[in-house]
Amino acid sequence: MIVQSISGVLPALLRKLGLEAGVTGWRAVMEWPDAVGPGVARRTRAVSFHEGTLLVEVEGSAWLHELTMLKRDLVRRLNQHLGATLVHDLSFINARGGIRR
Repeated sequence: MIVQSISGVLPALLRKLGLEAGVTGWRAVMEWPDAVGPGVARRTRAVSFHEGTLLVEVEGSAWLHELTMLKRDLVRRLNQHLGATLVHDLSFINARGGIRR
């Protein structure tokens, strides 16, 4: 019997089941603050990932407009931080009631 660690088996299992991209994409949600830096992270919160698009709540319409203009750079920085091209687009929405942490 061969014993393998879960970290060695899990990626292959997810790939075999066709779940790797979705699960890996959730790293973008968790690592959004580190990837974009503290200035942007204070005013935003990544909330979901679906089929290559990261949904980000934004504090106020001024920030929403600013981040929309920076979208291409943010996608590049995020994928560089993740070490893979997981995120293809960002979708920004106004956060109702502010950004909750």
